[in-house]
Order: sequence, then structure tokens, then C-alpha cells
Amino acid sequence: MSGANAATPADSATPSGATIMSNADQPSAAQIKENKQTVLAFYEAGLNQKDFAAASQYLGPYYKQHNPRAADGIEGFHNFINFLKVNVPTSHSEIKKVFSDGNFVILHVHKTTSPTDRGVAIIDIFRLEHGKIVEHWDVTQEIPEKTTSGNGMF
Repeated sequence: MSGANAATPADSATPSGATIMSNADQPSAAQIKENKQTVLAFYEAGLNQKDFAAASQYLGPYYKQHNPRAADGIEGFHNFINFLKVNVPTSHSEIKKVFSDGNFVILHVHKTTSPTDRGVAIIDIFRLEHGKIVEHWDVTQEIPEKTTSGNGMF
């Protein structure tokens, strides 16, 4: 898209009307800390333990999914957890870094599907409302055997 009316991801409103760059309803320092803890607990329960019931307690009344390969909604997340249990039960995600900006929590993650897998680097972005996860974006990149720069992914 081009032109003066082209929307950028930062301009795209969420269901609450906020944008990813919005400062509307800026949370307190305590809420930001709680949001980080919520996302970390959600990630451990859902992605590592593959326990939908435990992970779902951290979800809000809806879960908007922006991953183009994942189904939208809470039921879509439930199906994803079931897929992991059946197809990659040994997958593990190690959170390398945690960042927050307002009601957003960003994770830098190393995910592997087995102990010998180099894995993928992931950036997960979660948006929270009232302390609950309501929206998710992610990008993934395969970890190569060697990098051109000689620097690691983490």
C-alpha cells in the first residue's frame, strides 16, 4: 500500500480502539510488572507444559491472533496447544529477554523441538487488557549453523 491514506501496522486499531503505538490507558509500574509475570506464566503453562487449562486463566474474553498460520480466538489457541501435545511434545521455549511497553509485553525466545534441534528465534508480542492477554503477534527465524556476522541470535 502506498499514499497518504496507507495504514501502517502502528496505525491499525485493536478491538479496544488502541493502536500498537498508543499510550491510551498507560498502565502503572506495578501493572507493567504484573503484565510481564502474566505473560511469562502463560508462556510456561501453554508452550512448555502444553496445559491449555493452566494457560487459559491468563487470557481475556477474546484472543486475537495475528500469526498467519494460527487460528484466531481462544479455541484456536486451544487447538494449537493440542497440536503441540500430539506433534511436538518435546518442544521447549526458553525466554531469553522480556521487554514491556505500556500494555505490551515482548519476548525474545529460543524454541526447539528436540534436544538436538538448533531451533528458531522468536519475537512474541502480547497485548494485555485489565491484566489479561487479548492479542498476539509473532515473527520467527530459523537459527542457522553459522551466521554471516559471526554473532549469535541471542
